[in-house]
Amino acid sequence: VTTLLLLSIITFLSNASVYLNDNTALMTFLGVWSGLLCYFFGFFGISFVELDDLVVTDADGQQRQQGVVTQPQKQASCKSRKVESPNDPPVKVISLHPPASSTPVCSDPIKSKSPTNAGIPTNVKDLSNEEIATLVLQDKIKDHQLEKLLDPHRAVAVRRLKFDALLSSLGKTTGEDDKKGGVLSELPHEHDLDYKRVLGANCEIVVGYIPIPVGIVGPVTLNGESVYIPMATTEGCLVASTNRGCKAITQGSGARSTILRDGITRAPCVRLPSAHEAAQVHLWIEEADNFAKLKEAFESTTSFGKLIEASPTVAGRNVYIRLRCFSGDAMGMNMISKGSLAVIECLREQFPQLSLVALSGNMCTDKKAAAMNWIEGRGKSVVIEATIPKDVVRSTLKTSVPAIVEANVNKNLIGSAMAGTVGGFNAHAANNVTAVFLATGQDPAQNVESSNCITLMEVTPEGDLWISCTMPSIEVGTVGGGTGLSAQSACLRAIGVKGGGENPGDNARQLAHVVACATMAGELSLMAALASNSLVAAHMQHNRKPASK
Repeated sequence: VTTLLLLSIITFLSNASVYLNDNTALMTFLGVWSGLLCYFFGFFGISFVELDDLVVTDADGQQRQQGVVTQPQKQASCKSRKVESPNDPPVKVISLHPPASSTPVCSDPIKSKSPTNAGIPTNVKDLSNEEIATLVLQDKIKDHQLEKLLDPHRAVAVRRLKFDALLSSLGKTTGEDDKKGGVLSELPHEHDLDYKRVLGANCEIVVGYIPIPVGIVGPVTLNGESVYIPMATTEGCLVASTNRGCKAITQGSGARSTILRDGITRAPCVRLPSAHEAAQVHLWIEEADNFAKLKEAFESTTSFGKLIEASPTVAGRNVYIRLRCFSGDAMGMNMISKGSLAVIECLREQFPQLSLVALSGNMCTDKKAAAMNWIEGRGKSVVIEATIPKDVVRSTLKTSVPAIVEANVNKNLIGSAMAGTVGGFNAHAANNVTAVFLATGQDPAQNVESSNCITLMEVTPEGDLWISCTMPSIEVGTVGGGTGLSAQSACLRAIGVKGGGENPGDNARQLAHVVACATMAGELSLMAALASNSLVAAHMQHNRKPASK
């Protein structure tokens, strides 16, 4: 190309009079010469148009110009990627957000510096909320500086605009009237509760409600997609720490989560006149043809429920029948309880002496620590993993791979074994499980079994950190119960799982993935703080108000 360019110049100079007197020849020469110039500069990587600043491709494939607040600016712009599943021929176009550029973390607090105001407009308080939100999206103002620059109430309003823009770019909407506002429009930040929604569904003898702060962590790359996770908590540092874990995961491989088993359980206790007759019931249930009869009886009571398994256990004259059913997008306790009564009636036809002692015989096991759930699972059984490069462990988590792995072995494995824990081989899984449960309208008491988790960490051959969390009994739903309340509905919409999924169970399974991801992010960050011995100092800085003057 360079040679041709030089030859064209020599040719022009040697025949200048001819080209200048012949317009056709001159235009032909200029066309060829322009093409050579474009190729020359293009070869060396000079771009004439910055396309990333012009359009953003949404998750639904639509292209839109970037706006002021309704679309993230360059720092938070989406990069469209195609993810292909071997079991799903159609190509799915998704949007990935980069790791958070600024994350207020609970680590290395002694070395932390006060945030600089360099580059922040001096008249920031005079700007509109939309203009300030745009500066946050452009990373000209750090998210965690808002409370220092504005009053706390206004900081929350600005932050909501920021997250509404980010969630909108991922295709998350209210699913109703767009005029109502963004995804978070129904998440109250002022005193408000629709008591009509509570009546007959959530609480009795109502005298008020308890407001719990809600924070959002993310983006975190989960199964190839960017996800933001709402968390309701009063524990300072929890959201910030989990956000640091999300950042490290996204800087690394991203999280990959798999559902191993899906089925809620109920275990009625029935009694027979003798142990021999109880054994006959046990043997009868284990016959495939007889299970088919129980399945037919169970499924006659529900549109979505499918009986998967019936496992009897004999204790003297008692038989505990652990029923496991698929419950679609509902958590499923009401569904399986109703179906269990039909199963008992079916058994009575075969064994007239059978009597029902309790619809729940505690082998379910609901809201209690139990080896049964740890081994057999309940609800969604999930395993999630990620690989964090060693430089990210050093720069973001402020520790080293060998140090965090050693801390995990001695604390989460050996320490938990010495304590005789059941399902507690983790640092603080219950923290994140409960925070996501409260935000999304789950039954908070079920955090007992849903927090069953074993956290494993290893050094990879490349010296990076591999982490996994195995959680055999996450009990979640996206319809029914507290999910119908407006604030909880807004949080479910932020995740993209409000209501029933396109296929029964899709949304509930995605919520289980999200719970596991939040848990792994929390485990990663807390173990890093423990490995670097910065936990106490971090809480003293982030979880304590300054003394009143």
